[in-house]
Amino acid sequence: MTRPAPEPARPLTHESQRRALVDLHRELPRNGLVTWTSGNISARVPEGLLIKPSGVTFEDLTPESMVLTDPHANVLEGHLSPSSDTATHAYIYRHLPHVGGIVHTHSPYATAWAANAREIPCVLTAMADEFGGPIPCGDFALIGGEEIGAEVVRVLRGHRSPALILRNHGVFTIGPTPKAALKAAVMCEDVARTVLLACQLGNVQPIRQDHIDQLYARYQGVYGQRGTPAGKGNA
Repeated sequence: MTRPAPEPARPLTHESQRRALVDLHRELPRNGLVTWTSGNISARVPEGLLIKPSGVTFEDLTPESMVLTDPHANVLEGHLSPSSDTATHAYIYRHLPHVGGIVHTHSPYATAWAANAREIPCVLTAMADEFGGPIPCGDFALIGGEEIGAEVVRVLRGHRSPALILRNHGVFTIGPTPKAALKAAVMCEDVARTVLLACQLGNVQPIRQDHIDQLYARYQGVYGQRGTPAGKGNA
């Protein structure tokens, strides 16, 4: 009796986005933004979102391991459990339709500000450029449900900053793409470190609001190559 031929493997849904997410996740430890398996990146897709699986090391991530969920964090495709922050990401996507990518980290310098429940003051031109002012600090929220997502939306809706720090927790960044959100996370940690060092030297000098406005407008609208302004993820 002949055995039936095995069914061909079904092609991955959103294969190119899965590969891109694997590459972007590896930038998190490379930039010192995470330790062990903490942190995650997601991408909006028509069905809902793609996100990192829970508790998997970054070097072990593959396109197949990325988990596809619907807009309410119910798994549609994937053999692993999704990140414990999936409900947070899903809530943000449902309530902020302009967001196409989300990054969460516990990067040490930004999280030090979060542990002190302090926004990061805008004392650097790089902050005015990328964040349009201080990086805000949101209130504490428990992990696992939609509470963190609700706090991210409350703070960032209508705000210039693509980043916030959550009290006693860490960093969330948003962007039109996952790469843009990753850029915001990298820059958030960079300025958090510099401003902390500056505070140790003495009294930091905030930038005037009108100068912040001018710097932000220049960077978001003029800086970079034509067709790829800084706000879209250019360096």
